[in-house]
Amino acid sequence: MNILFCGDQHAEDGVLISTLSLLKNTNEELHLYVLTMELPGKQYQPFSKHAADFIRSLLVEKNKNNTLELIDCSRLFVKQPPTANMGTRFTPYAMLRLFADQLPQIPDRVLYLDDDIIIRKDISAFYHQDLGHMELVGVLDYWGRFFFHNWKSKRVFDYMNSGVLLFNMPEIKRTKLFAKVRHMMQVKKMLLPDQSAINKLAVRKRIAPRKYNEQYHLRPDTMIQHFTTSFRFKPYFHTLTVKPWDVERVHSVLHLHEYDDLLEQYLNLKNKLS
Repeated sequence: MNILFCGDQHAEDGVLISTLSLLKNTNEELHLYVLTMELPGKQYQPFSKHAADFIRSLLVEKNKNNTLELIDCSRLFVKQPPTANMGTRFTPYAMLRLFADQLPQIPDRVLYLDDDIIIRKDISAFYHQDLGHMELVGVLDYWGRFFFHNWKSKRVFDYMNSGVLLFNMPEIKRTKLFAKVRHMMQVKKMLLPDQSAINKLAVRKRIAPRKYNEQYHLRPDTMIQHFTTSFRFKPYFHTLTVKPWDVERVHSVLHLHEYDDLLEQYLNLKNKLS
């Protein structure tokens, strides 16, 4: 199973938790690719080699054939920065997945995951589905589906969340999807720019069931839970953001104890990241 992550040093805790959840819920070989970069003039630091080495050691402990490759995308990013969106709340490290078509290390089939993802059950069936001529597979954005729509599409709801995406790299290269998305991000300012551009420009995309990217609350059939920012209406309307590595708030705010064993393991290991 090939897994793609992107991020700076702030993604290290999330990637550790996601990796632990993958190790718990799959017996397949795992091949992780972590894209990072140096970003001059910014407050970011790249995903560290030390953190990558530590997470790799956990993978190899489970299966000697498991791998993790840390890939520096600095040159690619500087060559084609998302110029129109650099002054927004957009985190430029999220764009690094859009350079996957330029990286020979990335295999033909790869599952991209945000760093605030927990794998709850075996996702082999989702990962190994027949992709045919699909460019990618994803799940509807829980809130965005109501507000965004590609009017060329025949589906009432077609706006996907970009936190869990199964990429068919040969098809993406053939249609030049990522090249088109990178260009759009250079010339057009957007809300959630990479997600919006992917949704607008992807011609062949498959909508998967909600259970493969649950963005609101845990349900009995949830396979992948995404701890994204959400809206709450009681006792008053407000946004709510709780990330898996904020274990105390996972308990006190979300009242969620489903992952206590996993998060206890994370807490016992997190000091070894730095």
